[in-house]
Amino acid sequence: MEDDSIDPRQPESVAAVLKVFAILQALSERNETGISELSMRLAMPKATIYRFLQTMKTLGYVRQEVDSERYGLTMKVFELGTKALQYPDLVELAKHHMQVLSDKTGETIHLGMLIDSEIIYVHKVDSRHMLGMYSRVGRRAPIHCTAIGKVLLAWESPERRDHVLVGVEFKRFRDRTITSRKAFLQELERTRHQGYGEDREEFDDHIRCLGIPVFDRLNQAVAGLSISFPTFRYDEAREPEIVAMLRDASRAISKQLGCSSFPLDPAQEPRAGARARR
Repeated sequence: MEDDSIDPRQPESVAAVLKVFAILQALSERNETGISELSMRLAMPKATIYRFLQTMKTLGYVRQEVDSERYGLTMKVFELGTKALQYPDLVELAKHHMQVLSDKTGETIHLGMLIDSEIIYVHKVDSRHMLGMYSRVGRRAPIHCTAIGKVLLAWESPERRDHVLVGVEFKRFRDRTITSRKAFLQELERTRHQGYGEDREEFDDHIRCLGIPVFDRLNQAVAGLSISFPTFRYDEAREPEIVAMLRDASRAISKQLGCSSFPLDPAQEPRAGARARR
C-alpha cells in the first residue's frame, strides 16, 4: 500500500525522491532509528522504507547497526554537506585550533555558520568532562540567544543584518532569553563594543558561552567560534583569558582564510567600524 503523504499526482520518480529525502531528514533527527519508528513517523509502509534504506546503505549514506534494524546516517552525508559550504576548507582549517582550545580549557568548542536566520554547527570538539554541553554537528540553533549568533550579526553589515532579522522569531527559551528585536540590537552593539559575544544561560539552562567571529579575506565575519561552560565551572575572573585564547584561534583561522588585517586587533577597530557603516 502506498503512503498517503505523497501527492499521487506526482510522477513516480518525483515521489521516490521526496520519500528518500523524508527518510534522510528523519534519520538526521535521531542518532539511530528503527524501520517501525520511521514507518510511523513518515506514514510510509515498512517495505518501502526498507527498500530505500538498503539502497542508501549500498551507496554509503546510511549505516545499519550490527544484528539490528536500527539505522543512522554516515559521515558521507556530512562530507556532502560540507561541500555546500561557502568556505569548504573552513572546518579543516579550524580543527587544530579548536582542539588546542579544548585541550587548554577542557570545555566544548563549537564552530558555527549562518544559514537562513539560524546558525548551524559545522564542527565541534567535546569537553573532556563528563558534564558538558549537548550539541551535535549539523544541529541548528537560534541567532538571538547564542554567542555565535550574536557575533555573526554584530559584525554584519546593517543591510544584511536587517534581512536576516526578518526571519528571526524571538522565542523565549529560558528566563534570560532576549525576546525583542530592540533589545537584541542593543545586545549586538554591546557585543561589538566589547569584542566578543556571550550567552548567559539564554539558550540552555546552566550553560554559559563566549564567542568570537572568524573573518575571510574581505574582513567579513563568515563563522563564529565559541566555548561553552557549565555555570558551575565558569569563572568570570578568567573571562579575559578565555576571550584572548578565542581571539588568537580566530586570528589564526582568519589568516588562513586570507584575512590580512584582523578586525579584532585594536589597530583595526576603526576600519572594521567604517566597513559596517557603509
